[in-house]
Order: sequence, then structure tokens, then C-alpha cells
Amino acid sequence: MRITRIEFWPVSMKLSEPYSIAYETIEETTNVFVRIETDRGISGFGCAAPDVQITGETPDSVLKSLDNIVSPNIKASDPLRLAMITERLTPLLEFQSSALASVDMALHDILGKYCNLPLWKLLGGFRDRIKTSVTIGILPEQETVAHARERINQGFRCLKIKGGKDVESDIVRIIKVREAVGKDIELRFDANQGYSVEQALRFFNETRQAHLELIEQPTPKGEPDMLGRVTSSVIIPIMADESLMTLRDAFRLARRDLVDMVNVKLMKAGGISVAVQINSVARSAGLEVMVGCMDEAALSIAAGLHFALARPNVAYADLDGHLDLLDDPTNGAVILRNGTLFPTAEPGLGFDLPG
Repeated sequence: MRITRIEFWPVSMKLSEPYSIAYETIEETTNVFVRIETDRGISGFGCAAPDVQITGETPDSVLKSLDNIVSPNIKASDPLRLAMITERLTPLLEFQSSALASVDMALHDILGKYCNLPLWKLLGGFRDRIKTSVTIGILPEQETVAHARERINQGFRCLKIKGGKDVESDIVRIIKVREAVGKDIELRFDANQGYSVEQALRFFNETRQAHLELIEQPTPKGEPDMLGRVTSSVIIPIMADESLMTLRDAFRLARRDLVDMVNVKLMKAGGISVAVQINSVARSAGLEVMVGCMDEAALSIAAGLHFALARPNVAYADLDGHLDLLDDPTNGAVILRNGTLFPTAEPGLGFDLPG
């Protein structure tokens, strides 16, 4: 089998409701979709969700990379030789992780379709479904509580509350949400790098009664010692997100025992291939893994889901980036029932874009 053609195109999607995190407000997103065609009639699909703040990319830079770098380097290649293609592209796409992820997804999609197996089974098949958290951005106290109640009514059993702008407000919002949703709902908190060590410790001490499940990236990504100080000072699990971009980052975090958990996002890692490697590093160090996402179409969420279902060390999922996207051309690529995600029964990633 040989690759005969690669297509790519941007799709801009507004959010049904904008949301705020510690360093920006998001109202819409642009994903870049990829189709890789082969001489056997099998096509694989992928998706890039570039983010200047996280991956350092824009939709235009992804399109240029796919056109000028990816296309000439993968045409006529055997798409089933995924490791060979990935090794060829990785040094050429340095600092362009979402572009690499889109190609990696499409190649995995082809592999699954060639084997006539859903990708989660091909990668290991540990579980067939996983509960996901749903995110609530930074809002005033009453609106935060209202959103929390709404999501619980929709069937979600795990909420992730964003914060990091104002520790006082964050403390109050967490306590009020816990009072509103009861003790059986899992609560996670994500400061998105917004705290100093002192603020993170204060937040932990004053929200003990809320029984948070974890705190995600409380301190700036460029200050690993700060992250380690928080981890060593509290009993609640501390998770790295922005501090984990590459396989080497995973090794550094694990070697120095700086965190308890890591958030693996395909857009940061460069796709499923590297995510599997990061997961292995985490497991060897006794760190649990959460598969997270950015503002990604359902096709990209499906790729994260298949990875999450395949590996036993992936204990948590935060795969909600598609839920509020309007006019997502891949709506239906994953199935959501009462806060639990299921893959479709189709081979590969389980969803084909129209030709």
C-alpha cells in the first residue's frame, strides 16, 4: 500500500458559549483537517488544533507545514510503516506538534481500517468506555454554580473548574460548587499556571472541605521547582499540563518527582505514537495519566479516546473540547452517554469525513 495524496483544509468553529481561563478567553477555534489517501482505496483522517499559547502554532502555520513538509515527505510511502514516517517527520516538524499529531492520527486511522479493527482494540483494548470531566471556565460565583448544576443535570459526574486569576474567588467558587452538587460528584481544579507557590498552598488549605480530586498545573510551566514544591507540600494529587510538552518533559518531571500525575494531550505530544511513549514513562515512575484536549473537533477527541481506552495507566479523561463547538463537521465521531465516552463501532478512529 502506498500514499497517493494528502489533503488538508481549515474549519473555523464558534463556541456556543465563550469561556475564560487564567490567561485568555476563547470564543472560537480553527481546526485543520487532514485526509491521507492510499492506492488501496483506504483513506485516513486526522485533525490539528493549533494554539499559539500552547503549541506555538496557527492554522496558517499548520497548513504551510502540511503543504511544504508533510506532503512531499510522505507521498509514495507505505502508510503502515508508521514509526518510519513519524521518525522522518518529527525533526522536520519541531515545535509544530499539532501538525504532526494530525498526520499521526490519519496514519493510525489507516492502520485500523486496514486491520478492520477499532483503534482502541489495536492499541491494547484495556477498556471500552471512560468517564470524562466537563470544564467550567472562570465565571462569577453564581454563574459557576448554575453551570455546575446544568452539567450534572446533563449526566456528568465529574466537573473541572477553571481558575488561576484570583485565588480568593477560586476558593469561594469551589466551596460553593461542592455545596451545590453534593459529595458524590468528582471535582477537579485547573489553575492554568496562575498561582505562586504560596497561593497554591493557600488554595489547597482553604478548599480541603471540598475534597478535590486533583489540582492541575497550579504554577508557571517554566518554573518546575515551583511545581515540585507544591507537590511535596500537599496531600492532594498535583498534575502537570503545560509543563508537559514532550517525551523528554515527561522524563524530567518523573525523574525529579515533581508531580503525581500528567495530562497528556495529543496536540502537545504530537499524536498517539508519542502519547504511548509518554504513558510508558509515567507508568514506570508511578504517575497516573489523564488524557486531555484543547478546543478540538470530535474527530480529534476520538483519537484521544482511543488512546485512553487502550492503556491501563490512563486513569482519567478530560475529553470535552468538542462539546460546545458549533458546526463541527465530525460531530458523531464519539458517543457521549451520561458523562461517559464511547467510541463508535467502526474501524480505525471510527469516523469518515465526506469525500
